[in-house]
Amino acid sequence: MIDPAGKHALVTGGARRVGAAMVSALAASGVDVAIHHRSSADDAEALAAACRERGVNAVVLQADLGEPGAAEALAAEAEQALGGVDILINSASTWESAPFDQVDRAMWDRAMATNLTAPMFLSQALGQAMAGRGFGRIVNIGDVAGLRPWPHRAPHSVSKAGLVMLTRILAQAYAPDVLTNAIIPGPVLMPDDSSAQVEANVAAETVLGRVGTPGDVVDAMLYLVSAEYVTGQCLVVDGGQAERT
Repeated sequence: MIDPAGKHALVTGGARRVGAAMVSALAASGVDVAIHHRSSADDAEALAAACRERGVNAVVLQADLGEPGAAEALAAEAEQALGGVDILINSASTWESAPFDQVDRAMWDRAMATNLTAPMFLSQALGQAMAGRGFGRIVNIGDVAGLRPWPHRAPHSVSKAGLVMLTRILAQAYAPDVLTNAIIPGPVLMPDDSSAQVEANVAAETVLGRVGTPGDVVDAMLYLVSAEYVTGQCLVVDGGQAERT
């Protein structure tokens, strides 16, 4: 296992929820962080200030990753701001939901652009730079929806399924110096507007009988960032939900 202290990380969607938990954990491990957000500037700035209190460098970068060229521009900005990116966490995601027959092209395009196209071109730009420096880690944050068909969230499911294959391709494209893996969370953090009954129903779907926490994803991320002989893998963090369905 390597010690990530002194490395530089870009976390997309890093201002809130699970993304913010990963940023905090990296900073606590001595990693300089670039916190990407689309529209959560206040949260990102507060998180950056907290990271700096831990003695690491923290910068805030804004981009709408659904826009053409935004991923490439963000990669260049992060490289310049941190003096190189060693760790890329592709966490930013949309959550398109509609009955299958009501999915329109705009919904489809938003999901693909943010959930799959942006990780592809961020990984391409930063993966090349990592390989040139002889070290890199890419961690893609997927979703159990990419392993199980969800007809009411078709754009989301298909984009996350594509992220699984992208992970496997990247593992080969930038080997042996850049290790690429994915985390596939299940119910680790309920939407803010979820009722207690909805949370209880979801918890009952898991083998462990509970909804997970951002910390469960953080533990997986820290392992994959530090591991030296794991690449092209998808680590499912779902409390055994897949075993019940």
